[in-house]
Amino acid sequence: MSFQAYLDAIEDKTGLTPRQLVDIAEAKGFKDPAFKAGTILEWLKADYGLGRGHGMALVHVIKKGPKIDSKHVGSDGTHRDESDTLWLDGKASKPTP
Repeated sequence: MSFQAYLDAIEDKTGLTPRQLVDIAEAKGFKDPAFKAGTILEWLKADYGLGRGHGMALVHVIKKGPKIDSKHVGSDGTHRDESDTLWLDGKASKPTP
């Protein structure tokens, strides 16, 4: 599953766009390096019912922003994506390629 597919599935499950969840996480201070992934995963599971795979995709965006390694772009690997920048503003507003 691509990183973008994880984010789209998170939106389906929670009703919130990835950007909304990132904003909530930042308001809670989770962008601070003192907060480890496990703490963020616990919050995402408790408040939104997200499992580890979906949670880790969101942890990446919270901690590192929407850019992903270019090795995943156009590859045939598990996490292949069309772009090195993830779309955070919701599936309905995603530009068509």
